Amino acid sequence: MSAPPLSDCVKANIEAYFNDLDGTEPAHMHDMLMRAVEKPLLEVVMARAQHNQSRAAQWLGLNRNTLRKKLLEHGLLPD
Repeated sequence: MSAPPLSDCVKANIEAYFNDLDGTEPAHMHDMLMRAVEKPLLEVVMARAQHNQSRAAQWLGLNRNTLRKKLLEHGLLPD
């Protein structure tokens, strides 16, 4: 049995978010979602790329410097 498409998982969680709001107006949803998705994406890709930033950047379609900036923003680079 295969997992549902990622887009289905995202949609279900957005629907759950609206249900949890219980009628309250949402705000800044795009930024919230991007922050919620970006860190785990970077964590998984970096682990799968064995922490090779050049490989991970290529997989993500990012410039290596952009990837490094994002890793720093999310506290994902070792001290």
